Amino acid sequence: CRVTPRSRAALVGRPPARPLLRCAVSSLPVLDRPSPPSLDLSDLPPLRPAGLYVHVPFCFHKCHYCDFYSITRQGPQRMSRFVDLVLREADLWRDSPIELRPETIFFGGGTPSLLPVGEMARLLAGLRERVDLAGVREWTVEVNPATADADYLRTMRSGGVDRVSIGAQSFDPAELAMLERHHLPADVERAVNWARAAGFERISVDLIYGIPGPSGTLRTGRGGQGMESWLRSLEAALALGTEHMSCYGLTYEPNTPLAVRRRLGRLTPVEEEMEVAMLRQTRHRLAEAGLRAYEVSNYAIPGRESLHNLGYWSGDSYVGLGPSAASHIEGRRFRNQPHLGRWESAVAAGLLPAIEYEHLSPVQRAGELAMLNLRLQRGIVVDDFRRRTGFCPRDLFSDQIARLAGVGLLDDTKEAIRLTDNAWHLADAVAAEFLGTAFEQ
Repeated sequence: CRVTPRSRAALVGRPPARPLLRCAVSSLPVLDRPSPPSLDLSDLPPLRPAGLYVHVPFCFHKCHYCDFYSITRQGPQRMSRFVDLVLREADLWRDSPIELRPETIFFGGGTPSLLPVGEMARLLAGLRERVDLAGVREWTVEVNPATADADYLRTMRSGGVDRVSIGAQSFDPAELAMLERHHLPADVERAVNWARAAGFERISVDLIYGIPGPSGTLRTGRGGQGMESWLRSLEAALALGTEHMSCYGLTYEPNTPLAVRRRLGRLTPVEEEMEVAMLRQTRHRLAEAGLRAYEVSNYAIPGRESLHNLGYWSGDSYVGLGPSAASHIEGRRFRNQPHLGRWESAVAAGLLPAIEYEHLSPVQRAGELAMLNLRLQRGIVVDDFRRRTGFCPRDLFSDQIARLAGVGLLDDTKEAIRLTDNAWHLADAVAAEFLGTAFEQ
């Protein structure tokens, strides 16, 4: 889940149901009234952002746990207009000091694979005409197992996409029904096979743990998903032989249908102790299989990490296109209108659809970088942090480091400050200690 967090308060608690930085790109609430553009691109500093994110907001069904901005029941004409306007939005950036020569590209949603295959091909080709892609090292598209077929995957691969992230979430039909996912476990294996046949060598599979059960049922003696069910899904995903997996603890995002059902007592949540045990078992089992944890929720064979998401967690700059997409330019943060109609109107008028612009102070930016770095296995690398921010983390966060190391949550070595093995389930709360200090100054 970018890095303007959807809200800084959301950093406290369990790992989000989707990547923290991706959440920040696309899950902000719709505003009651449109906000006027607050940013002139010509005011931005000359820079070549490392990442390019494109938010495709279309879904055929809104999953009950998801709070990303997306809309359903949109026809081919609306999707074609969306592609037109994403390309026009890219044109707006061409006249700015920002040089669009990304190293990584990520299409998220929503459901990018819901775009008609012809429109996806047109979007890929249109970006090639407008953006210098000579330096791209990774191009990822999120794929729903229910919406992509062999022809679709071949089209994406021939268009330059070299990595797909497949949203399996679970291999248990009852758990998929609870999440309102409209695919079958067999669809995941089929999608992986189609991707390999299309020439994809980089494939990631997403899973969710901590899935609740129906109200009044105790399928595991505790309610909701149990360890046996979770490990079955984990083994099913491992059997696919992908080199990357993302495993997220389910978060009850405010105002999602799942959160409402919990509030009304219509489901049985998994107990927190069980979720912690699931996280620890996941780290152990995937390490055995050769997939190293490199971030709180992400695992890869060494050298196959998600470069795009590593850019977020490393504090790199990036540009976001599409409704609700966020951008970060050297401490300047803003996001697009989280409303398709308002985004369309602004872009059609030749205006940047940006709202909620903020320019972080050097100390605030250092705090945000510390928060992001702590989610990584490598932690805050002292020399790198000093080079990027001008601050020594041990000086800026001396109280936090001493206190958290004293209770066994941080390791402070000569080279880096990182979470201990016992602290991964508290990663967001620990990171918030650093972020809060910076924003209080």
